[in-house]
Amino acid sequence: MTTPRKIIIDTDPGQDDAVAILLALASPEEIDLLGVVAVAGNVPLPLTEKNSRIICELAGRSDMPVFAGCDAPMKRKLVTAEHVHGKTGLDGPQLPEPTMQLQAQHGVDFIIETLRAEPAGTVTLVPIGPLTNIGVAFRRAPDIIERVQEVVLMGGAYFEVGNITPAAEFNIYVDPEAADIVFKSGAPITVMPLDVTHKALTSAKWISDVKALDTNVGHMVASWTDFFERFDTEKYGSQGAPLHDPCTIAYLIDPGLFQGRFINVEIETTSELTLGMTVADWWGVTDREPNAMFIGSVNDTGFFRLLTERLARL
Repeated sequence: MTTPRKIIIDTDPGQDDAVAILLALASPEEIDLLGVVAVAGNVPLPLTEKNSRIICELAGRSDMPVFAGCDAPMKRKLVTAEHVHGKTGLDGPQLPEPTMQLQAQHGVDFIIETLRAEPAGTVTLVPIGPLTNIGVAFRRAPDIIERVQEVVLMGGAYFEVGNITPAAEFNIYVDPEAADIVFKSGAPITVMPLDVTHKALTSAKWISDVKALDTNVGHMVASWTDFFERFDTEKYGSQGAPLHDPCTIAYLIDPGLFQGRFINVEIETTSELTLGMTVADWWGVTDREPNAMFIGSVNDTGFFRLLTERLARL
């Protein structure tokens, strides 16, 4: 019996963030969620911290500590994505107001304190929004970097290029300076880029399977997926919508579902044209040191089977 991995989820919910958090909460054998830290991203911070609490309550976990982190990128104005997720970030079904309290401590302080308090190499950071909180924590407390077990993040793209600009994926684009700090930090990094998340597309069958669970969580996830699937099928002409963020948690539960390469990934921070681009040396054409496991493919059948099976527990 392996001990569950201690993780902190750093998030800007977002319907797919919600599914990632639910998957973590439904998987106590593999995942020990220490806390959820909200960041400004898909929608502004007052909504992402509120949405984080709504999701924990939906899973019956009002005991889960939820923190508010940074409300703006390190050096730039906030760019948001209401055009994808709706004005609340969790548009779709009507959601009750959360009753659980937000923690008083700042999310960045929680990240720093937790990494200092837990044994070195036992806490994994799972940022599924812009990397602001992690970048600020690493800059403010560089001693924590070598204590991180792994950073498993959703962000970036190489073959799929960009989804917010022609060259950049949203999470990296919103705070490229923070992403640059994280990628240059020396911490072990695993990246779930659009290259893999666009291979994990929802289907009508999967949505009906989730609806058929006939639970609060099942109905909610089905409605959320229905909502943002409309945007993606229109934009990409695909059959379904990519479930970006749950790929991080699925990887921690069953890494065998994913394949990638350990390569060099640099973040563009100065170009007007390609700001926020993840320049991934997939073909090994530079002599730059590899710094990230860049995931390229997923067993989508296994991924959706895992999701359904775990969501059924909530």
